[in-house]
Amino acid sequence: MEELDEQPAEAVIPGLGRCGTHIGFDWGPREFLLYETRYPPSDKAHLETSGQLSFLRNDEDLFSPVLRKLFNESHGIFVGLQKSEEEATSRTRKADLVRVSKNYRSVLQACMQEMHKVASSTRDKFQSEKYSEQLSILSAMELCWNLCEILFIEAATAGSLLVLLLDWIRFHSSEIDNIAEEVLQSESPLQHERFWDLITAYVLQARMDEARQLLAKEAAVTTSTRSMCRVLDDLLKKMPTFGSQTLTEFELKWQHWREECERHLQCGTFSSSPQMETICKVLLGAEDTLLEKKDLMGTWYHFLVSQLLYTHPTVTLAEIHSYAQSCLDIFSPGDSSSEPLDNVLLAAFELDIHQVIKEFSIVTNNWWFVAHLTDLLDHCQLFQSHNLYFGSNMREHLLLEYASGLFSHHSLWQLGVDYFDHCPELGRVYLELHMERIPLSTEKKALKALRICEQRQMTEQVRSICKTMAMQAMRNRRLGSALSWSIRAKDAGFATLISDRFLKDYCERGRFSDLDLIDNLGPAMLLSDRLTFLGKYREFHKMYNDQQFEEAARLLLSLMTARIAPCTFWLTLLLDALPLLEQQQVIFSAEQTYQLMSCLEERTAAKLEPIQSEESRKSQVSHSGSFVATEQQSGNLSTSNIQLSMCLVL
Repeated sequence: MEELDEQPAEAVIPGLGRCGTHIGFDWGPREFLLYETRYPPSDKAHLETSGQLSFLRNDEDLFSPVLRKLFNESHGIFVGLQKSEEEATSRTRKADLVRVSKNYRSVLQACMQEMHKVASSTRDKFQSEKYSEQLSILSAMELCWNLCEILFIEAATAGSLLVLLLDWIRFHSSEIDNIAEEVLQSESPLQHERFWDLITAYVLQARMDEARQLLAKEAAVTTSTRSMCRVLDDLLKKMPTFGSQTLTEFELKWQHWREECERHLQCGTFSSSPQMETICKVLLGAEDTLLEKKDLMGTWYHFLVSQLLYTHPTVTLAEIHSYAQSCLDIFSPGDSSSEPLDNVLLAAFELDIHQVIKEFSIVTNNWWFVAHLTDLLDHCQLFQSHNLYFGSNMREHLLLEYASGLFSHHSLWQLGVDYFDHCPELGRVYLELHMERIPLSTEKKALKALRICEQRQMTEQVRSICKTMAMQAMRNRRLGSALSWSIRAKDAGFATLISDRFLKDYCERGRFSDLDLIDNLGPAMLLSDRLTFLGKYREFHKMYNDQQFEEAARLLLSLMTARIAPCTFWLTLLLDALPLLEQQQVIFSAEQTYQLMSCLEERTAAKLEPIQSEESRKSQVSHSGSFVATEQQSGNLSTSNIQLSMCLVL
């Protein structure tokens, strides 16, 4: 058998494209099996496999060490969010939710950095490509989550919305950093062919300080453009930024600044420097100029933010969706097929929460992003404005799917328990079903599962786990562990079976195993009659060893008369009475002796054969016979007792 779960899907399908070969498959909980078959299509009754099997997993991310850290750390954030109390004011509550969102993103960013290191250090080409693909998915997650945080969770207002979008673009755009590294590390940055591209790129992201620093270097070296550099520097310096002022004050300042830019452009202030003139046109938001520099932006959403920065800096949430689609169409003319990531971002700009979740479910192959984002948005009460019933069901459905995926992993399944706990409708049902399917490979894992079920009063699952572990212990001939698990399961039938095995083992070996467990049964011995007998029979041995003969005799007689001992064990009990009959003092009263004789007669009449081995029986009979001879010589036994002893020996 060949397992190829590390290969891409097209590489693991055996016989693909070969003539006369057919592929069979069968679904599993989190994977499906592919096998090559050799039967004609019309004769499916005679199925014959080629011996080659392949497994495909749809939850491969669970088995990535880096992504497991993402799942583990985000679990703590999720649980903390569920347990947080409602704050007094909505403003404080909003700040808490923004903080939770940033915590999720910080975990994503840490995983991205680690994934980048792993991808860079891996020499295997296939593994490196695999890590790079996972890195791109993580980057898309962080990009979309950050945008959703701005649009849905912070719900930024006019003015502050564009400020947050600029931060979003700056963080997720790497083109400008690549240009800066290329230019600034050259021997002569001012003569570099991309020097002015770098200044323009800084302006497109409103990074005016960096742009002015480069302009200052140009002005210090080139005297012919010094005056133009100063004018452009002044325009960059004066550009209004939204802050503590009112929206009206900001719009007034921005309008005055824009008029000044137009005046310099119309007057031809920068006519002798095409690069500076281009930057001035960018400041005025000229669409043609922005499109000429689209290679400096790289993406349509960067183009969107830069255009809004210089044309409509006070854009609102309700207005931005109309700009988003047009920017995508302008940025990629004639391209009718948009990428899945573009669809996610467009849905976010349109404030369509459900479409965001739907589209991103196509982008990624795990449920982490959509499950946690939907849960966070539900805490923001955003689904109430759309459709509360559908929104809540969607949240629960996604959490159930994500938690089910966690249960397919040998260690992450414990995280899934908390996700099921916070699904009010179907969470407990799912948890019960998954707990029953956990492979109990070790006793430590079984104890963890048992503790989870006991805390949630899942009686049937507790019984199932204990019964499974008891059966495993029985197969491994660990009677003590098997009895302990059966007692914990409160399974009277299985406890009876194991008690019989203990008694059989005693008859064969002449001694008990796992004495500590039997000595400390306590109230648990009441679970079944056979377990009660086992515990009491062990008490009889302890009394006899402590020379408490009268108490031992009464207990032994009660075990015989109570009829809780197996019939095959009666002879053993009668043989145990011999040492007590052979004591110097009389232990059994006449009435007790009569009861012993009755038990002996009943045993003889039934003609039962003991289950003990012949060798063990001869040993016990010989031992009892020696005691009889000794006591007969001393003359301390009554005639009836001697007769009983002889009958037992015979």
